[in-house]
Amino acid sequence: MNTLKRFWGNLRTSFWFVPFLIVAFSIALAVALIAADSSIGDQWLARWPRLLGADAVGARAILSTIAGSMMTVVGVTFSMTLVTLALASSQYSSRILRNFIRDRVTQVVLGVFAGIFTYCLIVLRTIRVSEDFGFVASLAVSFSIVLAIGGIGVLIYFIHHIASSIQASSIIAVAAEETMAAVDRLFPSALGRAADADEADQAPRDVPQRVWQSVPGIGNGYIQSVDGGALMRLACRHKTIVRMEHGIGTFLVQGTPLVSVALDTPPDDELVASLQASYTISRHRSLEQDCAFGIRQIVDMAMRALSPSVNDTTTAVMCVDYLAAILARLALRDIPSAYRLEGGELRVIAVGQTFASLVSESFDQIRGSAVGNVAILLHLLGAVQTIASVTDRPLRREVLREQVAWIAELAGLTVAAPHERARLEHRLAQVLEGFVPAPVVTDRS
Repeated sequence: MNTLKRFWGNLRTSFWFVPFLIVAFSIALAVALIAADSSIGDQWLARWPRLLGADAVGARAILSTIAGSMMTVVGVTFSMTLVTLALASSQYSSRILRNFIRDRVTQVVLGVFAGIFTYCLIVLRTIRVSEDFGFVASLAVSFSIVLAIGGIGVLIYFIHHIASSIQASSIIAVAAEETMAAVDRLFPSALGRAADADEADQAPRDVPQRVWQSVPGIGNGYIQSVDGGALMRLACRHKTIVRMEHGIGTFLVQGTPLVSVALDTPPDDELVASLQASYTISRHRSLEQDCAFGIRQIVDMAMRALSPSVNDTTTAVMCVDYLAAILARLALRDIPSAYRLEGGELRVIAVGQTFASLVSESFDQIRGSAVGNVAILLHLLGAVQTIASVTDRPLRREVLREQVAWIAELAGLTVAAPHERARLEHRLAQVLEGFVPAPVVTDRS
């Protein structure tokens, strides 16, 4: 089931699947209209002779013109798409290319043009000119004109869509929306507890010492997803503990330990194969179970914007703002403990993402590249203040307080102008006020 789910997910987001469906629909539409022409086409032609009337030569000319123009438009559309991919890769980050490939508008547009071309070919093939038997699918030919007019509208919309999607604000917003959707999917429970039990990650007591048998990974690549339910079922069936050696999004070298199993003897081949099948390993990372990859995309865009060759502070500021939005949503969620129990027994020790690791992923590299950049340092302080305002969990606030200290340290070492230092010190004081607990007022009356 997990394999079928992954296959369907890859198929649904592939670049060719939607165009293939549209082409198949256009073939079915052409066949249906030709069949309608064979049965009731004469009645419609008699009712609307000026609209549907066309001889075989005229019909062939119409269909040939539309088919040829659609293939030209397909070539233009592919060229525009490739130029957009090249520009996005060089200007922002190569990791956002999959977002453009998965773009549903681009897939539908290519499918529409290819579908119109295929439709015209099918109808053109049925036109007959002979003394014994002649056939012109008048209804199908007339509908091809409607499709051609619709294709013009689709082309105009596609040009507008490409011009809008290549803007930095649109690219960052799309990456942030996909990341927040991943956060909602992976950490669905909203804030409702006062304690930081999900971050303490303390191992259950009275866990005996175990002998760990390693299971090697097959293939080189990034861990895209893990079937946690399958790991739990295997651990319960064999009455053992399964310990993950790598987290989602990390690179696995073939032959190195993938998981370890608490057994006195090496696991049998069936168990090894089942454990290996619980992992999806690919050449690239995916957002399916890896919200850190979405954060990585935005951080890469910020790093590229802060590089001396680009020097685009505004884009980096937008990246910081959207990272603050992602982490603010994450701060409201319960992150599961790494220790997974079933019936009170420890069964799986997972390697998962924590609030601290995601905050570090978001801000550390940007902070390191913002040497002397007052605008970025101010926005980093503002981002931390925003995130801290939505959570009262002590461990998470301590993580944010450390970020404030590191930003202040960098500012003190790299900002020399007294006026800029004064701005940063004033902003820093405002942020630190949010970390001071309000005094408890007691009623002395």
